[in-house]
Amino acid sequence: MNKTFTLAAGTVATAMFLICAAPLTVAAQSYPSRPVRLVVPFPPGGSNDIVGRLVGAGLGERLGRQVVIDNRAGGNSIIGTEIAATSQPDGYTLLVISTSFTTNPIIHKLPYDPKKAFAWVAMLGVGPNVLAVNPGFPAKSVAELIALAKAKPDYVIYASTGVGSNAHFGTELFKHLTGTKMLHVPYKGGGPALIATVAGQAHICLSSLIQAIGHIRSGKLRGLATSGAKRSITLPDMPTIAESGVPGYDTANWWGVAAPRGTAPAIIKRLNAELKVVLENPETTKRMINEGAEPMTKSPEELGKHVIDEMDKWARVAKIAGIKGE
Repeated sequence: MNKTFTLAAGTVATAMFLICAAPLTVAAQSYPSRPVRLVVPFPPGGSNDIVGRLVGAGLGERLGRQVVIDNRAGGNSIIGTEIAATSQPDGYTLLVISTSFTTNPIIHKLPYDPKKAFAWVAMLGVGPNVLAVNPGFPAKSVAELIALAKAKPDYVIYASTGVGSNAHFGTELFKHLTGTKMLHVPYKGGGPALIATVAGQAHICLSSLIQAIGHIRSGKLRGLATSGAKRSITLPDMPTIAESGVPGYDTANWWGVAAPRGTAPAIIKRLNAELKVVLENPETTKRMINEGAEPMTKSPEELGKHVIDEMDKWARVAKIAGIKGE
């Protein structure tokens, strides 16, 4: 009796699984049948927007459907990220994620769980930050900046891409390691922070190289140093912050793509494979390096591990630098 019941129950469970899985399989096979939305949780002009548009164009060609960039700025990416987290997990809403995705949980109460609300799709690339100043700012090197900031505590104003952003954490770490005091003015993204520095409303900014390099080349900003452990292949003549008297300093930007949790594994696999092709295209590589970023591919599992590792890393930085929640 029990054996018969067990067999019957198993048969029903298997049938139910097949019934539920069938629509997902069909959906994955026909994907995509309409345009795909790529949410960029920052305003136009920032590194997330630049990378998103560059990669989105290539992905659209691979999928045979338009990839529409949807800028949803606010709350240092929290607003756009929540929109993606609560979207249908059908593969038609994707999200550009970056360092802010891993720093926001440290200082903000989030309306979503960053570890559970998303499925990881693909890594896109990495790139250093650059410590840039307004051309009229007297400091022409990192050493001179440190000396000025020590001589005049809270005189130097630094612009960031928002509370909890990579620029915020990175500059606070710089302050901690150099024993300086500077005033923080957060903006709603990399573009506005750069514009404020170019206009002289802020003295300095720690910006992603990919969004600052055009201003540096045009002379609207003066780059003092890059933030990585080694020199940038885009600006090999510019020293690193560590080389410039702040040993051990090392921060970088990275960009990836996530989807709402529950998105079919077959769709995730397809997107990862197509993005890999896009990133390995020589023209894409050339354009990204020219902009100050290096393409990098990872499996969904590797991206998931990277996200968790980054959360742990920035939690340690917050503790060291005394960054607290608001």
